[in-house]
Amino acid sequence: MTMLPRIVAAQYVAGYSIRLRFSDGTEGVVDLAGELNGPVFEPLRDPGVFAQVRLHPELRTIVWPNGADLAPEFLRSRLRAAA
Repeated sequence: MTMLPRIVAAQYVAGYSIRLRFSDGTEGVVDLAGELNGPVFEPLRDPGVFAQVRLHPELRTIVWPNGADLAPEFLRSRLRAAA
């Protein structure tokens, strides 16, 4: 059985980028500029709102105050390796 990726750390970087670390040690930056489509993500196009991203302690993924979230599997597929 394959374990689903869990995010253990998330930090806003700049613009629409977030640095993520997963439970298996994989880490890097994900740029979500092209992924903010649909009504729940529209408010996140405001950089000030986007910067309010947080790691949800139970869901182990990133969330915003308006209820928007993204699946860890999706985020991992968009990850650029840490430099």
